[in-house]
Amino acid sequence: MVENPEFVPVRELSYNQAIAELEDIMKRMQSDALDIDLLACYTRRATELLAECRSRLTATDEELRAILNKAD
Repeated sequence: MVENPEFVPVRELSYNQAIAELEDIMKRMQSDALDIDLLACYTRRATELLAECRSRLTATDEELRAILNKAD
């Protein structure tokens, strides 16, 4: 049986680290290197990473809009 990898909690990653990990997961999924037994594990991790990145982008966008609105 293949052991599930241990991941750093998503909230502890920088945005760039999360993106890099997503890119790594995508490369694994596109190659034959990913064990089929780990597919669900990596898919779940990618979903968590995407949600966190999307959340940070949304928060940054809202913050920038607020800053720019104050400048007007």
